[in-house]
Amino acid sequence: MAQRITITAALPYTNGPIHIGHLAGVYVPSDIYARYLRLKEYDVAFICGSDEHGVPITIKAKKEGVSPQDIVDKYHIMIRDAFTEFGISFDNYSRTSSAVHHKTASEFFKTLYEKGEFIEKETEQLYDEESGQFLADRFVVGTCPKCGYEESYGDQCENCGTSHNATDLINPKSAISGARPTLKKTKHWFLPLDRYQDFLKDWIVIGHKSDWKPNVVGQVKSWIDDGLRPRAVTRDLDWGIPVPVEGGEGKVLYVWFDAPIGYISSTIEWAEREGKDWEPYWKDKDTKLVHFIGKDNIVFHCIIFPVMLKAHGDYILPENVPANEFLNLEGNKLSTSKNWAVWLHEYLKEFPDKQDVLRYVLTANAPESKDNDFTWKDFQARNNNELVAIFGNFINRVVVLTKKYYDSVVPEPGFLLEQDKYALEALKAYPKIISNAIERYRFREASQELMNLARLGNKYLADEEPWKLIKTDEERVKSIMYVALQIAAGLAIVSEPFLPFTADKLKKILRAFALESDWTWRGIQEGRELLPAGHTIEPGELLFTKIEDGEIEAQIEKLKTSKEKNESEQSVVDPQKETIGWDDFAKLDMRVGTILTAEKMPKTKKLLVMTVDTGIDKRTIVSGIAEHFTAEEVIGKRVVVLVNLAPRALRGVESQGMILLAEDADGKLIFVNPDEKDGLLNGLKIS
Repeated sequence: MAQRITITAALPYTNGPIHIGHLAGVYVPSDIYARYLRLKEYDVAFICGSDEHGVPITIKAKKEGVSPQDIVDKYHIMIRDAFTEFGISFDNYSRTSSAVHHKTASEFFKTLYEKGEFIEKETEQLYDEESGQFLADRFVVGTCPKCGYEESYGDQCENCGTSHNATDLINPKSAISGARPTLKKTKHWFLPLDRYQDFLKDWIVIGHKSDWKPNVVGQVKSWIDDGLRPRAVTRDLDWGIPVPVEGGEGKVLYVWFDAPIGYISSTIEWAEREGKDWEPYWKDKDTKLVHFIGKDNIVFHCIIFPVMLKAHGDYILPENVPANEFLNLEGNKLSTSKNWAVWLHEYLKEFPDKQDVLRYVLTANAPESKDNDFTWKDFQARNNNELVAIFGNFINRVVVLTKKYYDSVVPEPGFLLEQDKYALEALKAYPKIISNAIERYRFREASQELMNLARLGNKYLADEEPWKLIKTDEERVKSIMYVALQIAAGLAIVSEPFLPFTADKLKKILRAFALESDWTWRGIQEGRELLPAGHTIEPGELLFTKIEDGEIEAQIEKLKTSKEKNESEQSVVDPQKETIGWDDFAKLDMRVGTILTAEKMPKTKKLLVMTVDTGIDKRTIVSGIAEHFTAEEVIGKRVVVLVNLAPRALRGVESQGMILLAEDADGKLIFVNPDEKDGLLNGLKIS
């Protein structure tokens, strides 16, 4: 029986189109893996779908003045079609608004509820008085309590990757109205992650220390070292899956409880359509489960979802979670809000029939172990210098010479020389070489080994020079062209995971459909004859075409226009905030103080820990200014301190106030600085 493997690719949010960062980080590597395993004759279920219940969807709907359903319907189709056009070969692409998903997620929640796996408690949550609603997750932004990043979301900081609750944010504000939220009591169900801390440590940090990526194990270890806490799995929202138990009225399942169950419901949907039993793909201990994700989803796939599966008790756990790092664009972070991206639907219009080029470039430059950069110049160079000049050139020479010498019929080989045998043995070895890289999730390395096989073919022809020998030794040329055609057939097979459209085109040129031979990974490794003598191939066409400078300049100019627009928008002065009353202002107690000591908080980029003499006492203040000032240069500075701000813990250090700063005309941070005549100013009340 073929080994069974369930492959999941992260569910994309349907609040906008997808870009090359998504393709590079998750969908191309997962598709390479799935296609490869099918060629190896494994039993594969490659599963994905649209995540349609995230808060970003409701935010998008509010901005556009439409319903959340309108948003998800629009982008579900756009994303699904883009995946199809790029050859992402999902066995099923579903959506979390489907009836089967609502049923599956509800039953999963009820199972955990009935087993007593949840903690039910009343807590204070952030509430927007102006909009009249609780602020879940991305409805609130503020300063990260761990690294000091000022634009952290309510559920996760994109700067340091920390996951937290919205109430942990410093200086939170509503993403709906911009108002400062208040705290209001509400009841929710929590998943006690702390109960599973030892299990997670034994399973991942110890058990998978050597075979999982260091960035994945490291992030899990960091979470565990900080101490896991119960995580709310319900939210006060009206968009999502209703909480299916008594007392859940007006509440929905937290999107990161609901979304990963989407893998299961999508598998159920696929199995029902195909007449299969879905359960072995999720419950049989002999099944291998692999999650492909980006690094921002590590915590959800390696902490929360495994705890859910473990708590349920019926499901297998992932064998690997090969999370990629981020892809940047022309030296800057990809940004959907700033339109700093290469959108897939736009690429398809501007580079029709070049899906494989982008797949190849993103794989050859994959952010597997560190953030990598996509540039249009590199895109052009890899197309022209590798796909055209190496892969395409070899195939074109073989097809043209076969047409010229043998009217496109594979010749009968004569006596094979050592160099012929060497080439055929090398061909046999490449599937194993490429397999070794793919099975270690090193797709970049695998893509270069594919190109090395094409290089082998080019070198073989260049060394043997059949165009010269045809004049003196026609029999020898038959052997040379026979060997070259076997290499071409091998490329048609092993290129399929990486370049599926090219592989299909090459198979048509070689007329593989007319053969009974086994065109599989195993067929090459066993040295089977792929193209028998007497088989007729097609005259052929160019597999790849050059990309001209003008096409690239147009893309660079397009990005330049986006950058200029962003800079122009950023230069606009922020509008005045709403008017406050004198009583509001009078509550602020601001004093002149002097910074006595300062040091950078360990393992942070932004935080300085300072001792400040306020005149009334000496207190500790933590401020996110370490990227603007060194500890040495702030010591002795006179500063204005807000002394009656409620204390807040930052990475275990209680900050007892706030130092006031401003931005100058160049956007540089400066202290709101009183006269520096003498130390007697300490404690002076600002009024």
